Amino acid sequence: MNKLFFRILVLLMSLSLIGIILVQVYWFNSSFKNNDEQFKYHVTQVIGNVADKLEQQEEYSFYDKYNRIKDSTGKTPKKEDLLQVFYVQRNTKTNKTIIYSNTLTSEDYDISGSLFNKKFSSERFKNFSTKRVTEVYNNNHLIDNNSLGQSIIPDLKIEKSGSLDILNKVQQQIQYKDIASLTPIEGRITKDKLQKLLKKELEEYGVNTKFEFGVLSSGLATKVKSDGFHYDKDASYHIPIYTDNEGNSKYELFITFPHKKKFLLSELLSITILSIIFTLIIIVAYTSALNQLLRQKHISEIKTDFINNMTHEFKTPIATINLALDAIKNPKIIEDKEKVFRYLQMIRDENKRMHAQVENVLR
Repeated sequence: MNKLFFRILVLLMSLSLIGIILVQVYWFNSSFKNNDEQFKYHVTQVIGNVADKLEQQEEYSFYDKYNRIKDSTGKTPKKEDLLQVFYVQRNTKTNKTIIYSNTLTSEDYDISGSLFNKKFSSERFKNFSTKRVTEVYNNNHLIDNNSLGQSIIPDLKIEKSGSLDILNKVQQQIQYKDIASLTPIEGRITKDKLQKLLKKELEEYGVNTKFEFGVLSSGLATKVKSDGFHYDKDASYHIPIYTDNEGNSKYELFITFPHKKKFLLSELLSITILSIIFTLIIIVAYTSALNQLLRQKHISEIKTDFINNMTHEFKTPIATINLALDAIKNPKIIEDKEKVFRYLQMIRDENKRMHAQVENVLR
């Protein structure tokens, strides 16, 4: 085999093997990144669904209380009347009383039809507005002992007003969010309930790995958190929960996955093992083929050297025999029996020598 051709062949085989390994590494990295992006998407969907369910469950609970109060009074509020809802929350531990009221008023007004189309007469419209008042009393005893109906000045009073659509559901949502915002996070959701919600949603999306979670209030940890939760913004997925009527929220739900990398690798484990096995088979086959080529090259070199040596070994006795025969043919030599005998002996010796070389080759 030509040395240049052999070197080119080995180089191409080596480049092919390196290329296969690099492709496998690139595929693994791409698959890992794709799994990471898919994991991020699923977790984002999970915490979004959990945030929605938390608000829905709290809203349903409020509506249930609201409807029970309405059923107990036997009256259904009318939109065109003055609507006022009271909600009283008392906390014996902090000795606080919170009174929430929501008042809905309607105002009739006429708009000339010329503003729209001269063919139409004036139109009558209703405008709804709401006034929300929150009063906080720090001493329950003053309220309990106020039997004379004297006016008590609250320690904190918050008033909010705005316009409303005619839909009663919107009014209820405003009432519910204002009332709920006064409740501490520990009174709105428990650690066990939040953990069950997160676990259920994660399992539905196929995220079956350990997780830690926590609810932060304005960047500070609350009691609603798992035992192993440690705040790390870069390694966490988070979303605001329990937004108020202005769309703001002081609470954020954080979730982390301590074994995220292990989980992502486990999804690639089977295909990665097969890829490694096939790559090893290719490496073994390449090594065997290369060894075989080197062996054949070595055998070829030995064969060439052997042929060259044997050719040299046969040329010498043949040349000697030819010289002896030429000498015997000489008329002066052929009459000298002693010289003829000597040349014949030379021919016999060289013949034995060639016979011995043939025997060595046959062995």
